[in-house]
Amino acid sequence: MNALAVRGRLAAASDAAAIVVFAVVGLISHRASVTAFAHDALPLLFGWFAVALAIQLYARPSIRRFLVTWSVGITAGVLLRALILGRHLNGKQAAFLATSLVFTLLFVLALRAATALLRRR
Repeated sequence: MNALAVRGRLAAASDAAAIVVFAVVGLISHRASVTAFAHDALPLLFGWFAVALAIQLYARPSIRRFLVTWSVGITAGVLLRALILGRHLNGKQAAFLATSLVFTLLFVLALRAATALLRRR
């Protein structure tokens, strides 16, 4: 396996872990159930990886592809979550979207940085 493929797989695993961490933090901070975890994590993971696959984020990585995956994928995931939960697109959903965008970006960047540091050792 070439270096680009290895980096792509590590980035994908890191991104998935970051989204799961976001959902776990939400679960803990809102004292929600495991079902709520699935309702939050799965749509966000689906949105992220659907866009990442469509634009080949991991096969042809770039800042632009990353930002498109983040902005479109997380937004799609939040919309999917709202549909699954039967929620109206109102101020609460807009607040969840903003929170999701900010914190998934922070967690994804942090985990990617940690992964890069570990690979250098």
